[in-house]
Amino acid sequence: MNISRSEQRVLHVLAKGGIIRHFRDERGHVHRVECVTHDGLLLADCDLATFGRLRRRRLIESFQSSPYRISRLGREAVRSQADNR
Repeated sequence: MNISRSEQRVLHVLAKGGIIRHFRDERGHVHRVECVTHDGLLLADCDLATFGRLRRRRLIESFQSSPYRISRLGREAVRSQADNR
């Protein structure tokens, strides 16, 4: 599966225990998302377009309006990242 670099970063953060908070407008449509790492930091790479692509491919999922987390399919699709410090 072809996954862009920004999608790969988001999936990696989610695999380490992060979440994606979604905010809905008055019509019920998602209009803003925040990717929060396990440490509580915000990931700048996560925007609405990236969120939509991950959701359409079923790499992330939400149960009962809770924040989005990585799905089983997403865990299989994520590649390991080297620790570049």
